[in-house]
Amino acid sequence: MAPGAPSSSPSPILAALLFSSLVLPLAQAIVVYTDKEVHGAVGSRVTLHCSFWSSEWISDDISFTWRYQPEGGRDAISIFHYAKGQPYIDEVGTFKERIQWVGDPHWKDGSIVIHNLDYSDNGTFTCDVKNPPDIVGKTSQVTLYVFEKVPTRYGVVLGAVIGGVLGVVLLLLLLFYLTRYCWLRRQAALQRRLSAMEKGKLHKAAKDSKRGRQTPALYAMLDHSRSTKAASEKKAKGLGESRKDKK
Repeated sequence: MAPGAPSSSPSPILAALLFSSLVLPLAQAIVVYTDKEVHGAVGSRVTLHCSFWSSEWISDDISFTWRYQPEGGRDAISIFHYAKGQPYIDEVGTFKERIQWVGDPHWKDGSIVIHNLDYSDNGTFTCDVKNPPDIVGKTSQVTLYVFEKVPTRYGVVLGAVIGGVLGVVLLLLLLFYLTRYCWLRRQAALQRRLSAMEKGKLHKAAKDSKRGRQTPALYAMLDHSRSTKAASEKKAKGLGESRKDKK
């Protein structure tokens, strides 16, 4: 290589970076799931579900954080935190005495319940999960709508109608198969009864036939006995007349 010409081989630092990028696996981001929106009535309670997926085992340092942004507000405040196996309710805002922890980290569940809902609770709730060393990932948000009376959604009505129709169809099918089963069972019992009657008739006919074959034989024996007796009497009479002629 000529003096002063640029080197074509990579620097040691660049080579190390390339090697580490090839050897070390890429970290997979944690994924958090919540409902898109939930509805609740004034004075009732609602469950805010939060679950997650992580490529790591459940860590002892796993943490859940819930934040709340009021409807029309710009800033979000922390209202709940779970860490080191203990739930902590933040002593700020209107939720401090109305939040209940119902999650279970071993089931990848970070859900909370908000009691005694009010119109002022309308807003967006954000769930954030950290499962060290898996701490990279996006949060998930659920919007809460509080009503005087929870409206019935079209999907719920349609689902109820479909469920009712399917229930009626299943009931009709059950009645059909039950009726068919009873009819087949009755037919089988009737067939067995007819078969038994036919067997009885055949047995009786066999007995009558056997008895009919025995009667002529008896008559033949009686005729043979009578003819034998008559021949004997005739023979005896002939002997008596011959004796008289000799005298």
